[in-house]
Amino acid sequence: MAEHARPGEIVTRDVATVAELFEADKIVLIDVRTPVEYAFEHIRGALLSPLATFDTRHLPSQESKPIVFHCGSGMRSKMVAEKCLAAGFGKVMHMGGGFMAWKKAGQTYISTNPATGAPVDKRDPVTTA
Repeated sequence: MAEHARPGEIVTRDVATVAELFEADKIVLIDVRTPVEYAFEHIRGALLSPLATFDTRHLPSQESKPIVFHCGSGMRSKMVAEKCLAAGFGKVMHMGGGFMAWKKAGQTYISTNPATGAPVDKRDPVTTA
């Protein structure tokens, strides 16, 4: 990663950077949306730690891979990042624009087929507006 977080700083990563780092297995991606939101659609491989029950003591170590948080729009993940800073974490990152930006950028994700309940890989068309 070109940019490094300074202690006590929240770094916002764009979707393209997060997708590249996640694909290369260089980050841990944590979704802080609700379990219902996650069940309906989520990024394959992202862990779930909802904001409502978020506890910094239960985060995986960042020794080998930094954590990047994401939510629906970027608001909840920023709140979680602020909680991490308050708990003394130095490296705190979140994905700007959240899952909406991920979908808008045409990245793949898992959705639920409403007819069968089965998971379905999806990729929305890239939108610029």
